Amino acid sequence: MQYRFAVLLAAAAALSACVSSPPPNGNTPPSAAQGVYFIEPADGSTVSSPVKVKFGLKGMTVKPAGEIVAGTGHHHLLIDAASPKQGDVIPADEKHLHFGKGQTETELKLPPGNHVLTMQFADGLHQSYGDAMSASVRITVQ
Repeated sequence: MQYRFAVLLAAAAALSACVSSPPPNGNTPPSAAQGVYFIEPADGSTVSSPVKVKFGLKGMTVKPAGEIVAGTGHHHLLIDAASPKQGDVIPADEKHLHFGKGQTETELKLPPGNHVLTMQFADGLHQSYGDAMSASVRITVQ
């Protein structure tokens, strides 16, 4: 009986640790060999427009769009839009901004309110690398 109680107590402690740990935010460099993150703005920050955005990258190289070269790609910024699946071509419109010249920062004019910015890294043909190469931050524009 004591053994079962000890097992239940250990399981409850493990579950509690998982639930109380905050999820990683888009400003944290990835622990994986490859990934993206926001250098700025900070997740949860209140900012003024224009919003300064700086992209961070780990384990790959920024290369302008045009050809597919292993280990390279370029940034895309999604504004209040869902991330595309791995392999999907990222659309080009007011919610899906392309940085195909290899840019690593920008300034955005955003209306006041809450916004979710999602950085998505993609290959030379704008095909998404998927969730592993995506990060999001939530901001409030005054």
